[in-house]
Amino acid sequence: MPGFPSPFGSDDEDLFDGYDEFVAETVPRPGGFLDGHDVLTGADHLAFHRLTRECFEERKVYDMTFDYNLARLNLDTRHGDAGFRYAVERGDAPDAVDGSEVDRVLRAEFTPTTAFCPQTHTLTVGAFRAWNGLADRHEYDLVRVRAAASHNQSEAVNDRLAALEEAYLETGDVEVDLEEGVGVESTPTSGTEASGAGGRSADAPF
Repeated sequence: MPGFPSPFGSDDEDLFDGYDEFVAETVPRPGGFLDGHDVLTGADHLAFHRLTRECFEERKVYDMTFDYNLARLNLDTRHGDAGFRYAVERGDAPDAVDGSEVDRVLRAEFTPTTAFCPQTHTLTVGAFRAWNGLADRHEYDLVRVRAAASHNQSEAVNDRLAALEEAYLETGDVEVDLEEGVGVESTPTSGTEASGAGGRSADAPF
């Protein structure tokens, strides 16, 4: 079986920031999902994003358009407004998670490279399953994921993510299968996608 390409090497290293560099100009600005919460910057952002690289590598959350681990999108200077931003959720927020078993919550907001990226649903679901399926790697009881409002189907994508989050909190299973039919494309076509090697389904690795 062919392997996945390594996210750590490239012929164009000068196009990427380092995992130990927080460059505000080449990461997306925090959007509405992070508003009012404690946005990670500097060393805090870097520490969680390095862990994200490891989680995405293990769960094979890959951007197949650019042929690298999705975490590397944050470092790609060609797409300075794309990638993930993070914030620690404030418990007193109106939309904070309400649960006795959920104490520390992190919010992650994904901004795709274009407003019409057809794989934003697949990528955000893959990220959710990677972070929460490997929860022993970090300090958070839950990582909530949403697509930035700039995406043309953000409402439908985020409804799907909210349903997945609710099911996970009820069952503890990140692989829970939701019913189809929320109006977002789930079959890879073109553009940014997360998939396995050898023609496997984009949802399979997650």
